[in-house]
Amino acid sequence: MFKHQHPFPPYIPENTTKLIVGTLPPPRFTTGDLKADDVNFCYGSRDGQLWQIINRIYDLNLVFENSEKAKRQRIRFLEEEKIGICDMIEYAYRDKVDASDIGIQNAQLRPIISVLKKHQSIDTLLFTGGNSKNGPEYFFRKHLKNYPEIELKTVSSTVPRIYQFQLEQKRIIKTVSLTAPSGAANRAVGGMPLYKKLKKQNPEMTTIDFRVLQYAPYFKN
Repeated sequence: MFKHQHPFPPYIPENTTKLIVGTLPPPRFTTGDLKADDVNFCYGSRDGQLWQIINRIYDLNLVFENSEKAKRQRIRFLEEEKIGICDMIEYAYRDKVDASDIGIQNAQLRPIISVLKKHQSIDTLLFTGGNSKNGPEYFFRKHLKNYPEIELKTVSSTVPRIYQFQLEQKRIIKTVSLTAPSGAANRAVGGMPLYKKLKKQNPEMTTIDFRVLQYAPYFKN
């Protein structure tokens, strides 16, 4: 059985207000067998779309290559925008060595609530996926079972679903479950009524275009 260790510690710049929360990068980031167009940093897989989406939202002109320049660009962005990254899983196990969420077994979760208590400026969690099995919201809800005093309340039940909870006195944390920035989620995007409506209005619209529209208000707000 393959131990899928998260290769990157949480990256949380000073005064971070938003925290991107996913699960695990592909196993090749654990083993070090990166592709030429991977970036050796959080969400750096050439198959992922998060940095493509962010690149378009902020017009960053990022490079997509296995280079120190690409890594520095992403770090600079996070520092300037006060956005951090802390995925839910420290390590997990897999029978099959692939990047599927469904293949995750016996996940050891990171202490997100403790992270939030340490970083008092954070007020928003941006989940890169919803509550389907082994998605980031799914694991966050599992983590919350250790804190029965914390209640996750629904703010909006339409995609992207929004919740909030009170962490400490007068401190409210908002969570946003964005559509996963992966090719595997494209089928789900294609079935969304809003995507179908926008696609009918503009046949050139892609699933990445749709995610840019969905993500932008929550990253830039």
